[in-house]
Parts: sequence; C-alpha cells; structure tokens
Amino acid sequence: MTERQRTIALFSVLIAAGCVAPFVLYPTFLMKLLCFALFACAFNLLLGFAGLLSFGHAAFFGGSAYITGYLCRDLGLSPELGLLAGAAFGGVLGALFGMLAIRREGIYFAMITLGLAQLVYFVALQMPFTGGEDGMQGIPRGKLFGVVDLNDNIAMYFFVFAVFLAGFWLIHRTIHSPFGQILKAIRDNEPRAISLGYDVARFKLLAFVISASLAGLAGSMKSLVFQLASLADVHWHTSGQVVLMTLLGGLGTILGPVAGAFTIVSLENLLADKVGSWVTVIMGAIFVVCVLLFRRGVVGEIGALFGKKPAAKHSSH
Repeated sequence: MTERQRTIALFSVLIAAGCVAPFVLYPTFLMKLLCFALFACAFNLLLGFAGLLSFGHAAFFGGSAYITGYLCRDLGLSPELGLLAGAAFGGVLGALFGMLAIRREGIYFAMITLGLAQLVYFVALQMPFTGGEDGMQGIPRGKLFGVVDLNDNIAMYFFVFAVFLAGFWLIHRTIHSPFGQILKAIRDNEPRAISLGYDVARFKLLAFVISASLAGLAGSMKSLVFQLASLADVHWHTSGQVVLMTLLGGLGTILGPVAGAFTIVSLENLLADKVGSWVTVIMGAIFVVCVLLFRRGVVGEIGALFGKKPAAKHSSH
C-alpha cells in the first residue's frame, strides 16, 4: 500500500467513525475528547517529531481559550472568527516563548517553558476580564457563519469534528513534508543536521509556533464547547496531562496522541464520580504501568507487533 493510499484509508476511517460516534456516545464527551486529541497531536508534533519537551503548552491551550471567550462574549465575534483569533494568539505566544527558549536544550528548555507558562497563569489569575478563580463563564457558542446554531449539540459536535480533522490533516501533512523530515533529522542527530547546513534554530522555532497555534485552536474549541475558560486550562497540570496522553498513546506516532487522549478522558469521566480525587493517583499508577510495559505507547507497541518500525526511535549516532 502506498503512502497516499494509507493516508486516504486513515482519513476515511476517521471520518466514518466520527460521523457515527455522536449517535452512539454522548456528544459533549466526544467534543471534549476531540479537543484534547487535537491538543495532544499538537504537542506530539513538538516532542515526538522535533524532540522538544515543553512543560508550558497549557499557556497556549488556556490563553487562547480566554482570548476566544473574551472576543465572542464581550465583543460579539462569531465562533469561527473567535477560533481563528485563538489560534493566532497561540501562534504569537508560541513565537515569543520559542525565541526565549529554543536555544536551550533538554531540561533547561522544559523549565523555561514551564516558567513562562506560570507567568501566563498568574496573568490569567489577575486580569479583570478573565473572572479570576471563577473563570470566564457564559461564553456563547453563537451561530456558525451566521446560519448554523451551535447551541444544538449535534451541530456543535460536527463543527468541532471538522476543526479537529483540519488540524489533524495539517499535522499529518507537516510530518510527511520535507520540513517534517528535517525535524526528524534534528531530533535524531542535531549536530549532523547542523553540519548539513540547516538552520536548526529556525526549524525548531517554526515547529514550536505550529504546535502552539494548534494547541491554541484546541483550547479555543474547548471554551466554546463548555462555554467556559478557567484557570485549570492554563495550570501546569494541563501541561502534564498532555505529556501523559502523548506518552501513553505513543510518542512520534500519528494516532498515538488520539488514543492517549481517548484513554485519559474516558478514564477521568468514568472514575471521577466513583473515586473522586483519587482519580489522579489511579492515573499516575496507570502511567507508571504503561511506561514499564509499553515503552513505545499503545499505538507504538501495536505498530511494532505488526512489524512496523516505530517513528519515535531516537538515534544517538
């Protein structure tokens, strides 16, 4: 099967499953799943394919949620413009973060992104329009292109699904482009990429901006779905959660973050009412077990089982 045929098959299965899903499962749960799946896919582009571990992605996710909420609720913008503005805000913030952090590596890069994200958290806590600890409530879903009423859950679901597909396609296209191949080369052996004449810092920064924009788009969608933007969206815990989703599903795989998001969101919904605050402990235990038993993540292990070489295998030579 050629690459083109595999891509067509992948998107055909995704579209078919997505069209059937809201008539089988609760649409609001599915919308939350799609928002976090896009968030995890955006993060995976940075970590799985560029080799950059960011602990600050909640800043883009939550910051864009607040921007979209403010524009739609207080300025009366339509939902599609609110989403575009949220994605643009994520990209601009990503460019600022990237310019400050991109020349550092490893734990230093991660700590810089975490520190910058905490600044965004405290800004969100103090700014009057965010609602502080109460969050920004009453964000209207509005009408898509002035015609489709997004207060209808099914209509809102298909809008979110379409946005997810667009974001997923962009990530897929990026990974399989010459730019994506250069990112993998930088991830596997940065000195060799530099010796070949590539401007490594510029490629890393561009990957960071694309990842931040799509993370912002995911956060903007979530704010419209739940009509709420809260401090939880910009908290470091959300950054940790997306790392967990990506590693659990399969780092450096196309569908891994989607599988990881599905697992985490499902478990949270399933366990929240039964075990309360213990859900965090259970999640931690599941993560430890998966890291020990499924080193390449769920999708990575399935790929290895069927003889496909995992995409995220790092080389030290």
